[in-house]
Amino acid sequence: MRHVLNQYPAQRDDIADLVTRRPLPGPGLPQVDPFLFLNHHGPQTYRPGNSGLPFGPHPHRGFETVSFILKGEMAHLDSGGHESVIRAGGVQWMTAGSGLIHAEISPASFKRTGGPLEILQLWVNLPGRLKMTKPAYTGLQREDIPAIPVEGGIVNLISGTFAGRQGPFESLTDVAMMTVELEAGAKLDLSAPTGRAVFFYVVAGAPTANGTPIKPHHLATFGNEGDTITVTTEAPAIILYGHADPIGEPVVSHGPFVMNTREEIVRAIEDYNAGLFGKPPVIR
Repeated sequence: MRHVLNQYPAQRDDIADLVTRRPLPGPGLPQVDPFLFLNHHGPQTYRPGNSGLPFGPHPHRGFETVSFILKGEMAHLDSGGHESVIRAGGVQWMTAGSGLIHAEISPASFKRTGGPLEILQLWVNLPGRLKMTKPAYTGLQREDIPAIPVEGGIVNLISGTFAGRQGPFESLTDVAMMTVELEAGAKLDLSAPTGRAVFFYVVAGAPTANGTPIKPHHLATFGNEGDTITVTTEAPAIILYGHADPIGEPVVSHGPFVMNTREEIVRAIEDYNAGLFGKPPVIR
């Protein structure tokens, strides 16, 4: 079994009226290669007549974004012509690649009626050879994502494999990703192949991982010995879990761009200003 090396608290960093916690990057933990960034929005309840999510059109290049809609709903529009509204339990996977402008907002119905909202957004790096790949987007609803029963809970399989099943999203870099919902008294063995980076964030509850209690809203890091993480619970818990091969390349980031060199960042800014990312989506 892999032992827990450390656990890092999510830092509170609200965006307008959106409750936001960020465990990555954080003090002492710049990345968990290839995982770059996680924002945990909510949980909170929006009143009727609200302004919705504040993420209007903005660009990205050089990585992928994966958004998990745990409660509420989120609309996506981008310069590649993709458009969808994903409801609770659904997932959006966007490959920014060579450059895309997207908006993540609340649909008109949510702004009108309000309601509960909780969203996770994870940034996954791409290696240099794939940073300029063609942009892409896939949005799937809860019913499109395998919900695999386990002892005392459910594993919602996003990408990669679990219990002989294959997730519906095809990762360019073989990233395995899932959300794990456990009841009190659960016990679950999660695969953590040797050499792979593990991503383990506690969305809710306080599960134990290989004998170490992990606090709510904390990101745990693990040693590289062994290939299993055994999770047990005394109370209900939700975990965002994944694993991937480290890229092992320089990371140079500037706002919404993540590349390997400063020169590539400058080029990304120039290309965006020149309109090469396409036309910003029109918010209706």
